Amino acid sequence: MRVLVVEDEKKVASFIKRGLEEEEFTVDVAFDGEEGLYLAENNPYDIILMDLMLPKKDGLEVIKELRAKDIVTPVLCLTAKDSVEDIVSGLDSGSDDYLTKPFAFSELLARVKALLRRSAKDRGAEIYFADLRLDPVTHKVWRSDQEIDLTAKEYALLEYFMRNPNQVLTRAMIAEHVWDYTFDSFTNIIDVYVNYLRKKIDRDFDKKLIHTVRGVGYVLKEG
Repeated sequence: MRVLVVEDEKKVASFIKRGLEEEEFTVDVAFDGEEGLYLAENNPYDIILMDLMLPKKDGLEVIKELRAKDIVTPVLCLTAKDSVEDIVSGLDSGSDDYLTKPFAFSELLARVKALLRRSAKDRGAEIYFADLRLDPVTHKVWRSDQEIDLTAKEYALLEYFMRNPNQVLTRAMIAEHVWDYTFDSFTNIIDVYVNYLRKKIDRDFDKKLIHTVRGVGYVLKEG
C-alpha cells in the first residue's frame, strides 16, 4: 500500500513515515499543500494523510481540489483543531476521517487500516485475473485455489500488476507505486522482486502470467 503524508512539521512527518514503513507501507512525504497536491494528482496512492494547517495551500483546499478532479483516494485529516465546526468542515471538504493531534501511532494505524478496508470493499474487495485471486482486505493470494504465501513487497507488487493487467509497467512506474518516488529505478531490486514473484506465481503452473517486455518493463497477461 502506498501512502502520501502531507505534513509541514518535519518531526511529526518523520514519526508517521517511520511507523508506517515498519508496517510495510510505502510512504511519500510533502511538507506543504502545493507539493502535496502535485504528488496526489500525479501518483497512485491508496490513502492520503493530510494536515490541515499547511503553508502555501491549506489542507482543506487541497482536498477540495482533489475531489473536484475526481480523485477519490481516501483522505485522513490530521489537525490540532478539534471543534465540531472544524471536524464538519474537514468532512464536508471531502475527507473520509479526522484525527486530532496529539495522537498515538496505534490509533493512526487503526484509522488507516479501517479506511483501506472500506476502500477495498468499495472497489469490490477480491481481484481476479486468469486463475489468480487476490483479497486486498486479508492480503491473501490464490492461484487455481492454491494459496500462495507472499512477503509484503511481493504482495504489493502483485496487487499493482493485478490492478493494471495487460498494461506494460515500466520499472519507473513500479518503483513509484511499490516503493516510493525517491527510489532509484535503475537498480536491479525491481527485477529481483519480479523474479521472486514469478517463482511463486508461475513456476509450478503451465500458463505463465508475468512477462518481460525487453528494455521496457513487465506485463501481467495470459499467453
